[in-house]
Amino acid sequence: MATFIEKPSIIEAAGNKPKIIREFVGGVNTGTAQASVARMTSPEGWVEPGQTPAFDEYTVVLSGSLRVETKAKTFDVAAGQAVITPKGEWVRYSTPNGPCEYVAVCVPAFSPDTVNRDAA
Repeated sequence: MATFIEKPSIIEAAGNKPKIIREFVGGVNTGTAQASVARMTSPEGWVEPGQTPAFDEYTVVLSGSLRVETKAKTFDVAAGQAVITPKGEWVRYSTPNGPCEYVAVCVPAFSPDTVNRDAA
């Protein structure tokens, strides 16, 4: 049976500046563990701690530019582009070049218990 999602839940984000996470599908808004879908709005200069998540993340940039750092390479992902980060790979997201809006899909769903952020 189809499930209508009237509105997302706002989730607190990690990082040095306030970032808005609107979770449409996932553990918080729908109790879904298999996948999560969230729309992110990040301000210029936002950076989050590095992480080694236990989920694959599929990210599509809607506006602005998202920096995605891995141990091997750094990507500046522009509007209309996407990036895939596989589970178990260290990654850090930031928006040094201006504000950014993007959609993140995580499989299985994002969870604070499985994001595995770097120690402070």
